[in-house]
Amino acid sequence: MAVTLREITRDNWRECVDIRVDASQTQFVASNMFSLAQSKYEPECIPLAIYDDEQMVGFVMYKSEDYGLAKTWFIERLLIGADHQKKGYGRAAMTALIERLRSQHGYNAILISFIPGNDIAQKLYSDLGFKDTGELEEGELVYRLALID
Repeated sequence: MAVTLREITRDNWRECVDIRVDASQTQFVASNMFSLAQSKYEPECIPLAIYDDEQMVGFVMYKSEDYGLAKTWFIERLLIGADHQKKGYGRAAMTALIERLRSQHGYNAILISFIPGNDIAQKLYSDLGFKDTGELEEGELVYRLALID
């Protein structure tokens, strides 16, 4: 597995839109079409395709946020296509994204949120070191990964 995160371009955006989760998971994540539209109207959102070699397997989107004097990353979306789930792509993509975000100095944490009941996401994020903040944002649980001790 050679997972990379790549820019969404005029050459791959249609492929990205076609990637969907299983029908039983649609309540947990917005579609890639919605996310790409959001990134056009909220330019602080950075959408990336998740590739294994030359095959697109998923999508991730993040943005920078300021909390007072603290700069924080917020992972808006993580979506692995239904045909590519349970193969380690979610963990590999999150690891690659965390490394990318860690390399940007001046940020104190990475936040991510998810809908209560999404046990797979909760386990993945906990396994990667994210901690429950006890906060709810738009009905979603917020988890935090400290970048500065």
